[in-house]
Amino acid sequence: VQLQASGGGLVQPGGSLRLSCVVSGGTFSRYHMGWFRQAPGKEREFVTGISWNAGNKFYADSVKGRSTISRNNAKNTVFLQMNSLKPEDTAIYYCAAQTGFVLVPRDTRFTYWGQGTQVTVSS
Repeated sequence: VQLQASGGGLVQPGGSLRLSCVVSGGTFSRYHMGWFRQAPGKEREFVTGISWNAGNKFYADSVKGRSTISRNNAKNTVFLQMNSLKPEDTAIYYCAAQTGFVLVPRDTRFTYWGQGTQVTVSS
């Protein structure tokens, strides 16, 4: 299973970005999907997750109200729309896939990981 994240870049504070993650080599519709991020000198942290059928979604408090996770099972893709970006959102963003009956928003429960995409929020 391979995950390819894209959509990162440099954006000014208050701006928006839409990250995408395409999954190949597996049955996307069976995976719960998540986004994590890691800033320089900090541990990786959970950002958001979505269950296989989009019935459940979780958001970290730090992004709640500013971010939306969604998925398109027909296109094997999960999205992260981020608005009102802040400098503290600067990090490498990783997508990850989890199997199992229910989505568990912990990184240890995710089996497959993408390579990450850099998001930099700066004026």
